[in-house]
Amino acid sequence: MSDLVHDMAEARLRFMELVADVRPELHRYCTRMTGSLFDGEDVVQDTLARAFYALAEMESAPPLRPWLFRIAHNTALDFLRRAGVHTADVDLLEVPMTDPVEPDGARVEAALQVFASLPPLQRSALAFKDVLGLSLEQTAENMGVSVLAVKAALVRARAKVATTAASQARAPVDLDRLRTYAHLFNERNWDGLRALFGEETRLDLVSRHQRKGRGAAEYFTRYADAAPKEDLRAQAGFVEGRPVIAMFRPSTSPRPAYFVTLEFGPHHVTLVRDYRHVPTIALEATFTSTP
Repeated sequence: MSDLVHDMAEARLRFMELVADVRPELHRYCTRMTGSLFDGEDVVQDTLARAFYALAEMESAPPLRPWLFRIAHNTALDFLRRAGVHTADVDLLEVPMTDPVEPDGARVEAALQVFASLPPLQRSALAFKDVLGLSLEQTAENMGVSVLAVKAALVRARAKVATTAASQARAPVDLDRLRTYAHLFNERNWDGLRALFGEETRLDLVSRHQRKGRGAAEYFTRYADAAPKEDLRAQAGFVEGRPVIAMFRPSTSPRPAYFVTLEFGPHHVTLVRDYRHVPTIALEATFTSTP
């Protein structure tokens, strides 16, 4: 049994090395589809899990990049359906079929702020064509629709991007406990941090492993072991209106290296998601510290 687990771990490691080059693009696409850097990462994780197990059943590997994007597209649609988003644009082809105007940089930048308000088909077309720079034909192939449908989606999406400004509301959060977590980390008070965990606490070291209860608390042992070599600073704040702990490495860096998200119960932290191994999020995120 241990040999099987070892073989699976080795196979997964080889697969992750194989997809490493395309992973940042997958994340950009999934982020635009879900409207969130963090939800986008969840979709990437599901996409790669599906691809890994599907690949094991194939006699020969398909062309990797388009295959992964097709899986990502379908996985993102599944995510949106679970979130209660309608994924069909029933009146799409009523749009005049003129060639869409190519976007300028300002339009693409504005698009990043309004993706969540677009219907999924429009999000997908805009993400593939304007963000990732694919051709109309490649976009249509990845989405499983016609070039005509892609053009129509782009006309609608670009028109909305040109006239809409997104507003992001911050969710209510226990800022005192968020700041306490950051303070304890900066003081290297590992026992104090462990005391915030209970038997129900879950840890998700994203893209690596998950733990619960005492196993989750061992998370700080790893940080304690690395502390003498690693100059890290924690800062409570927001990304996309979501409360986060930003981790700065080195501590004087002006930009976060990665993020940690927390969920609180009545007495303990209930969930920690550490994105240390997913640096793509920090590269794209806008972090705002708490007052």
